[in-house]
Amino acid sequence: MPIERAVFAKSVADSLLSFSQMAYPKEGILLLRGKVKKGIAEVSGVVIPPAAVHGESMSSFSWWMLPIDLTFLGVAHSHPSGNVNPSQEDLLHISGRIMVIVGYPFVDSRFIAVYNSKGEKIPMEVK
Repeated sequence: MPIERAVFAKSVADSLLSFSQMAYPKEGILLLRGKVKKGIAEVSGVVIPPAAVHGESMSSFSWWMLPIDLTFLGVAHSHPSGNVNPSQEDLLHISGRIMVIVGYPFVDSRFIAVYNSKGEKIPMEVK
């Protein structure tokens, strides 16, 4: 079943925004944890990937350095430019069920965009 909507715990949204602010002017990258119920991705936590690389226009990590964990829903990364639309590079490297982009100035959830595994924007809410 495709993901139609994402629901974030408030603590997760706050973590995405704070981490993006700390990484600025470089991109930050985090893994998203949670579960999927009836087409809704419920994001309940974040994980800092080991040995992540943060650059001015890219961020990455190796999935090989992670244990097998079925609670990983996808990846969140920041765009210091403020553009929350996925780049071609982002679309080519979607990992998991959802991709989140957090845009500068990282003030609140209006600067968080969520995409499904096909790169289609989906609605999100913070609870």
